[in-house]
Amino acid sequence: MTHHVHLRHQQGIASRHQQGAALLMALLTISLIAVLASAALWQQWRTLSVETAERDAQQAHWLLAGAQDWARVVLREDARAGSTDHLAEPWATTLREARLSSFLAATPGGTLNLSDGLAEQVFLSGRITDLQSRLNVNSLVVQGQLQALEYQSFERLYQALGLPPAELSQWSAALVAAQQTPPKPQAPLPPQRLEQLSWLGLSAKSLARLSPHITVLPNVTPVNLNTASAAVLFASVPSLTQAQAQTWVRERSQHPFESLEDVRTRMGPAARGLSDTRHSVGTRYFEVVGQLRQPQVTVLERSLVVRDGTEAKTIWRERRALKGEPGCLSTIDPPC
Repeated sequence: MTHHVHLRHQQGIASRHQQGAALLMALLTISLIAVLASAALWQQWRTLSVETAERDAQQAHWLLAGAQDWARVVLREDARAGSTDHLAEPWATTLREARLSSFLAATPGGTLNLSDGLAEQVFLSGRITDLQSRLNVNSLVVQGQLQALEYQSFERLYQALGLPPAELSQWSAALVAAQQTPPKPQAPLPPQRLEQLSWLGLSAKSLARLSPHITVLPNVTPVNLNTASAAVLFASVPSLTQAQAQTWVRERSQHPFESLEDVRTRMGPAARGLSDTRHSVGTRYFEVVGQLRQPQVTVLERSLVVRDGTEAKTIWRERRALKGEPGCLSTIDPPC
């Protein structure tokens, strides 16, 4: 009797062990299924995110390409209107951030419906800048030789901005070394973009101060007196004081200069430092900046456009994901 009771007890224990093992196996199976389902869901989400990002990037590419084409059309039409360039012309008007739908509504066909309400989620902004409103770094050194008059202009700009003149001496010497043929050993590469002046030893702080007033263009260029800042006018015209430079800015805002002779006539003795080779009232080089902000990506495109007669050609173009607040139109601009 005792043997049978003990046997039934052992069978009960074994049965409970089997039930526990079955329950544990069921829990493990459910956990494995949950992990696999989560992995599949994550993979699906990741694939969808990649496809969405690629679609947004492709849409940004085509929309910004259209904006660049539009900017060239504006510059061509401006060339047909006359040879002088000033800040009251259509190209000089900044395009503030606006919904893409507001542009599509103005098309001849009325409105254009894009998938997923894209036009309501996309914001476009941009500007065209006269780069000959600035001192050109590549006018400073010609055929490996430092140009005295241009160096004096940069010295006066440093003076106007309160920057250390020793720094100018340092990086201009590096620029001479970079542009000499054959280049000196361990000479830096010649800069092609403004931000590349750091290669010559220009500090980030000084570059931020100088960036609205200097540029890097492929050729020697004159300064456009109709668009230059007061600081650049003071720097590039040796006979000008800073107060007179401000007077020139006010004068041209009321009536742009038509020619260098017009400047000499209207501005009198203050214009005696003008040069027919170093100054002008027209421009060939422009920077076109366009920004497209979408829900998943913000893209900025910047290009250098040269205008020959009524033809506007793109020399270089760069596109990058933008860091910063919406509405910031350039990575070189002061922080937004």
